[in-house]
Amino acid sequence: MAPSGPGSVRRRCRRVLYWIPVVFISLLLGWSYYAYAIQLCIVSMENVGEQVVCLIAYHLLFAMFVWSYWKTIFTLPMNPSKEFHLSYAEKELLEREPRGEAHQEVLRRAAKDLPIYTRTMSGAIRYCDRCQLIKPDRCHHCSVCDKCILKMDHHCPWVNNCVGFSNYKFFLLFLAYSLLYCLFIAATDLQYFIKFWTNGLPDTQAKFHIMFLFFAAAMFSVSLSSLFGYHCWLVSKNKSTLEAFRSPVFRHGTDKNGFSLGFSKNMRQVFGDEKKYWLLPVFSSPENHQFPAKPLRESQSHLLTDSQSWTENSANPGKGKAGMSNPALTMENET
Repeated sequence: MAPSGPGSVRRRCRRVLYWIPVVFISLLLGWSYYAYAIQLCIVSMENVGEQVVCLIAYHLLFAMFVWSYWKTIFTLPMNPSKEFHLSYAEKELLEREPRGEAHQEVLRRAAKDLPIYTRTMSGAIRYCDRCQLIKPDRCHHCSVCDKCILKMDHHCPWVNNCVGFSNYKFFLLFLAYSLLYCLFIAATDLQYFIKFWTNGLPDTQAKFHIMFLFFAAAMFSVSLSSLFGYHCWLVSKNKSTLEAFRSPVFRHGTDKNGFSLGFSKNMRQVFGDEKKYWLLPVFSSPENHQFPAKPLRESQSHLLTDSQSWTENSANPGKGKAGMSNPALTMENET
């Protein structure tokens, strides 16, 4: 076995450091459980009915918060399928051709049968030198993961993962349940927080947990409400954070609402057709979309409108146009 070099050691150190925000959130969550369930509900609340109601509601929110947070962290990002990777011959051609029109001609030939509508700012084919693939629409390279991520929104240090096609729903639910969790704690802790300042609480360690618990819940409620509201707006417009900062460029030019299908279908793009699963952190994209098989406009990619049609075309190559086979989304391999 070859000895580890300095670069390998640095990479391992970085991987450990990336988990620090997740550990911080986990420790904070563990302390909040102790402070609320034990010190506030069991030690400080005198009314049994209030204790029972608060503990039941608290544990429900706590469970949904932890579940959605776990799914956001450990759901692997989706990467482009092999269909978008260049063949060995195409890679050799690219290496021989200088940057410029000849280089783009090779990429155009490689992409002619792919369902790709977006371009670079200069109108060129979007190509990732690092992964050596033609980028599907809404796909971007993450410098932290060192991979191209489908429908990438951003890399979130608080979950040590890329937020994209495979876990964006879980990320939204994580924001929603963490916000509800903080609001619930702040609302039920408020009367005891006031008693702290009016000397209405017994002089025990519980009073300090109650004070800091209210401050933490109120502070996080403010920041989470703005972040959650922003992502709700993004969902309503079918945009990612990257697309909100830089509008996608299509064959016909820039279009800031190029992927929007209308409010209802935009919601279903993230949460799926089965509304009964919308509030649960489970993958709920339907097997059979009711969306049109082709995009409403040329700028709307097949990849995000009708995954079932790709599967059918792949199974029946005689049907449909050439090049419309399944660009099946593959899960990121663990390394």
